[in-house]
Amino acid sequence: MTYRIEKDTLGVVRVPVKKYWGAQTERSRRNFKIGPEASMPVEIIHAFGFLKKAAAHVNFELGILSKKKKDMISLVCDEIIEKKLNDQFPLVIWQTGSGTHTNMNINEVISNRAHVLMGKRLGSSQSFIHPNDDVNMSQSSNDTFSTAMHIASYQKLVKETIPSIQKLKKNLEEKSKLFHNVIKIGRTHLMDATPITLGQEFSGYVSQIDHGLNAIKKTLDHLSELAIGGTAVGTGLNAPKGYDIKITEYICKYTGLPFKVAKNKFEAISSHDAVVESHNALKQIAVSLIKISNDIRFLSSGPRSGIGEIHIPANEPGSSIMPGKVNPTQCEAIIMVCTKIIGNDVSISIAGSSGNFELNVAKPLIASNFLESSQLLADACTSFSSFCVRGITPNYHRIKELLDKSLMLVTVLNNHIGYEKSAEIAKSAYVNNSTLKKEAVRLGYLTIDEFEKLVNPSKMV
Repeated sequence: MTYRIEKDTLGVVRVPVKKYWGAQTERSRRNFKIGPEASMPVEIIHAFGFLKKAAAHVNFELGILSKKKKDMISLVCDEIIEKKLNDQFPLVIWQTGSGTHTNMNINEVISNRAHVLMGKRLGSSQSFIHPNDDVNMSQSSNDTFSTAMHIASYQKLVKETIPSIQKLKKNLEEKSKLFHNVIKIGRTHLMDATPITLGQEFSGYVSQIDHGLNAIKKTLDHLSELAIGGTAVGTGLNAPKGYDIKITEYICKYTGLPFKVAKNKFEAISSHDAVVESHNALKQIAVSLIKISNDIRFLSSGPRSGIGEIHIPANEPGSSIMPGKVNPTQCEAIIMVCTKIIGNDVSISIAGSSGNFELNVAKPLIASNFLESSQLLADACTSFSSFCVRGITPNYHRIKELLDKSLMLVTVLNNHIGYEKSAEIAKSAYVNNSTLKKEAVRLGYLTIDEFEKLVNPSKMV
């Protein structure tokens, strides 16, 4: 590999000759060789594209940046937003906790790429646009990285995660309505309980997802607050008056999303409670989905020796040794995804508490984990919905068999013959391997007609 010479305030650095980044990026690349696959999420990079473009326009409007520089910065930012320069951002998340290295990576790439677009040879002379003085004008890594986190996280939620969860909710709702008359035995403590319809059972899943969706949506207001304009510690030092309002307006224009100036920039830079809150809502969905997925795999277990009350799609052969076996693979996949999300939530909680005085120092980890959870949940909900939920059908024969054999239908007799006599009927039926009807009549507590009139599962749901 051939190199060119770049320099920063610490001295001279050799940089790969064809790369647009500069000395500060190269120092980070060499000093933080941690982990095989831990690159800064591209969503953060693209969010910076919106931010830097907005900053250039505002600085121009406020009379502190030339039109030529504004235009060139905007041109490169458009390339970043259009994902044309993804290979120019090599840094890992395991870097400075403020994300300064990534901010400077962005600044250097914009500066050097603009240099080339102006017809000059990369590295041939000092760029027309300075990475700190021009691209980073009116900014600090502390407010820009915090802002990029919120832009990327908000975008991911509203454009991918929420729509995928809504699709899953819709499919569960359709099944709930379709199964509303399918009466089956309920279960508590994994033991037989009183009857329920399969539709009612699925309505519980719909409600869980609905509450989770509402929880996510309620966090969007806080997540929409941007720290930009607070610069280093929240005071806005070196940012012109009105800069924060104008740049937020531009970011809204470019993203089409309702961002707003943070109510308190000291909070927005020193803590990331908004992201902690929002990820907690993702964790709530994850907890619900583990419950739902386990129910579905238990309900479909068998096909001969399990519960077997529903059929799920046979997507793949289930075993390399047992012919004909089919497994609940979509349930297992989403359970693993949700377990990962719960783990990410622990990391985000600890990282979110890692703010010392005026700066949180675990920003890259928080951003990475949040975006990973959001993407995994979006993908998993789409997969689970498409390849499992949509294909679920009732096993009517098995449902009726288990309903008819259940001893807990005796519960309806409590109000007619009392709890103790009802319990005696149930115990006798179990010990004698008999039916509730036979034992109720044998014990002299009810006639056949009385039993059949009272013990009617369709009237118990």
